Amino acid sequence: MKMSTLVLVWSVVLGLVVHGMTTFGEMRNQEQQKQVENRHKFAYATMMYMGTPRDYEFYVAIRVMLRSLARLKVDADLVVIASLDVPLRWVQAWEQEDGAKVVRVENLNNPYKNQANFDKRFKLTLNKIYAWNLVEYERVVMLDADNLFLQKTDELFQCGQFCAVFINPCVFHTGLFVLQPSKEVFKDMVHQLETGQDNPDGADQGFIGGYFSNLLDKPMFYPPTNRTKLDGQYRLPLGYQMDATYYYLRLRWNVPCGPNSVITFPGASWLKPWYWWSWPVLPLGLQWHNQRRQNLGYGAELPMVLIQSILYMGIITVTRLARPSISKLCYRRNDKDISVIQAGLKLIAIWSILAAYVFPFFVVPCTSHPILGWGLYLIGSFALCSVAINAFILPTLQVLTPWLGIFGVLLVMAFPWYPSGIVRALAIFGYAFCCAPFVWTSLVNVMACLQASVEREVFFPKLG
Repeated sequence: MKMSTLVLVWSVVLGLVVHGMTTFGEMRNQEQQKQVENRHKFAYATMMYMGTPRDYEFYVAIRVMLRSLARLKVDADLVVIASLDVPLRWVQAWEQEDGAKVVRVENLNNPYKNQANFDKRFKLTLNKIYAWNLVEYERVVMLDADNLFLQKTDELFQCGQFCAVFINPCVFHTGLFVLQPSKEVFKDMVHQLETGQDNPDGADQGFIGGYFSNLLDKPMFYPPTNRTKLDGQYRLPLGYQMDATYYYLRLRWNVPCGPNSVITFPGASWLKPWYWWSWPVLPLGLQWHNQRRQNLGYGAELPMVLIQSILYMGIITVTRLARPSISKLCYRRNDKDISVIQAGLKLIAIWSILAAYVFPFFVVPCTSHPILGWGLYLIGSFALCSVAINAFILPTLQVLTPWLGIFGVLLVMAFPWYPSGIVRALAIFGYAFCCAPFVWTSLVNVMACLQASVEREVFFPKLG
């Protein structure tokens, strides 16, 4: 009786286990099938490599672009082609927080690195041709990190085997192009690298431009209304990659060919939109930061901003309270020694004022929001100027005249109602012309006050 009961119980348990395993297997198969069904046929891809002084800034730029594409709900995967030396924590952030797929690759050797006109910043940009190796996708839109999307551009996946924008009249720009991945094309490109295909700039721009040298003769791309994919090569309308420099003539977009979908920021690397000083120098920088604020935020920079703000406020308070004694320096009765010390003190005072305006610029986190960045810079320069003012008993207004000038020019540049970029440039020039006499006068007065300060008995009491 007991044995039969045990057998019955064991049979029931075994049946439940088998049923559970079967159910789990079916659920797993359904999940895998669902993942296969949900896998996109298209991808927006970008690349990341290491070895430049601005690696972290490009990492942040890629995150903002990925999140802005996700916010637009594009019907495509987000892919980052990352070299093997990219930090693992960055890879995890792209995958886990930004929803991107990261493809790790080895850096391609650049055979053009010894050319006379080669820029070392572009040594590893040839990694971009790995986009042709993404053969699990039917079409890929390859992007640089300095693209700003204004609206969804999924119609680009209807384009042919290769499509790009000519922001230069004769040479297309590789900051955004559409391609059909192909192992054969990828292998041929690698072969062309090994055999030394002509490359005027030694970077991806010159190489890909030479590989598709006849694109200028191809027809313009207009997306078919029936959503079919085209074959061949096409030129993309300028609206798919609007050069930011076109904006500054009229301070608005006026690109009639194609939808105004994507802004690109080529040119000077130190004026990329993610740097806090890019606005209001270049007004479009604020538009990029608005996208970052909406998609990524500034949590990485805020601790450093708060620490520096507290430090600067402490410097202002301490120097003000210690002013009665901070400048006292005793000396012995020797005229020769006094003249040398006075000259040294004047030199120190001049360099301290100069450092007050230069040093804060380099310690503000470079990817901060422009308002936070400029605010922290102005507080920092004011705090360090106060050290020189209180230490050398200098007139406050004269030392802070450049500070007021910087604040004023920021207001002039940020004024939002200029009718055109030419009027804006003339306004900035006129402001600088009017400020120059005041800055020169304040400099002369500071030097005179400095000479008087180092000769005062209060500042320089005698010993003995």
